[in-house]
Amino acid sequence: MSSVLAALRRMLAQPGASGDGYCVAFSGGLDSMVLLHALHSLRGEPGDFALRAVYIHHGLHLEADAWSARCEAVAARLNVPYVARSVCVERDTGEGLEAAARRARYAAFAELLAADEQLLTAHHAEDQLETYLLRLLRGTGVHGLASIVERAPFADGWLLRPLLSVGRADLTAYAQAHGLDWIDDPSNIDTTLDRNYLRHKVVPVLRARWPGLAATIGRAARLSAEAAELIDGLAAGDCARSIRGGLIELGELRQLAPARQRNVIRYVLRQRGLVPPSEIQLLTGLDQLLSAGVDRQPVLSWPGGQVRRYRQRLYVLEVDPSAATEKAPSEFVWDGLAPIDLGPVRGRLQLVSAETGGFGLDPANGPLTIRFRRGGERLRAAGHLHHIRLKKLYQARGVVPWMRAHVPLLVQGDTLLAVGDLWSGASAPADGRPAVRMVWDQHALIY
Repeated sequence: MSSVLAALRRMLAQPGASGDGYCVAFSGGLDSMVLLHALHSLRGEPGDFALRAVYIHHGLHLEADAWSARCEAVAARLNVPYVARSVCVERDTGEGLEAAARRARYAAFAELLAADEQLLTAHHAEDQLETYLLRLLRGTGVHGLASIVERAPFADGWLLRPLLSVGRADLTAYAQAHGLDWIDDPSNIDTTLDRNYLRHKVVPVLRARWPGLAATIGRAARLSAEAAELIDGLAAGDCARSIRGGLIELGELRQLAPARQRNVIRYVLRQRGLVPPSEIQLLTGLDQLLSAGVDRQPVLSWPGGQVRRYRQRLYVLEVDPSAATEKAPSEFVWDGLAPIDLGPVRGRLQLVSAETGGFGLDPANGPLTIRFRRGGERLRAAGHLHHIRLKKLYQARGVVPWMRAHVPLLVQGDTLLAVGDLWSGASAPADGRPAVRMVWDQHALIY
């Protein structure tokens, strides 16, 4: 029996697999060509399933349009529904072109998957071998050495890699036996790329000495995945004791051994979909977060995110708020009638009727303006006789310092009417006009 068909039958025999829909990531290369053809050949067996092919056009190759047309023709011959989706690959993210293309590709797959559909990719044993070696050479930990997993949660379903135990030679034999014509991407022979260098220059030498290399590396990857699962279990227990309200309590974190402290940070970052910092960044950054004086506000910052300290708690941020708003307007003129989008971090703002409290608007006082803190602002809040500096209001409420410059200030003329949805001014409504209040969708980010 073909190892390809055997691997797919194992997948289809898993509990709950019968009746699932499968979406094949179809590039037209050897691997995905075999996967689509072999899956299609099994549809007549007991436990039928829906099947379709999706081609992602990255816009990186001149021949990509022709490749898509060839993929569409193959799908048509097999009577398999076909979808082509173009994506925009960001080239200036610092993560490298291959990683940026992968991120764009999987984001597109997540959008395209139906509720009852699983994503299938054609990763095979040599892909696992190359990934393991690349990550080993980069000094990754056990989570990275787990390399490519056979089954992982994805979107609202699962990402499955049923050919992970199948070698490239078996895929080639299947394709030749069935007369399949696949696409050869010329970039796959460019040995200036690390993966290709390993594939063409290093792995053949290793395999000549150790013929069972792919199987051995596959076993090492599975053992690494087990170790990663155990480490995550330890981190989950430590997080249960040291995290309250989504924030890491420094007092609890300090009671852990240094390795477990770092494990908690890495675990929290992974849970939030962030790539952890390098080992040296985490070592030095966490030391500063833990040891800085109580009046300090240290920050661990790297391209993938930030960890900030405020009042003996650690906050995990996806982006640097100041960098995200660096090129944003500093002022908006607003009619107050429709919601207004203020951009990243600053969020969305709208005025609604206030049944109690709120503030008044008088058209005679001029247009509404949305500004952001520059320093020295004062507000006479409802119920107060005197103006109070925003700095004192923020400190009393515990608003985190890095968000204070991004809370929208509603101004009419020279009067500060409202500070986000935190405080309203003491202005009374004009005759016959209802009081209003601000609704701001970024409120949760300020504590």
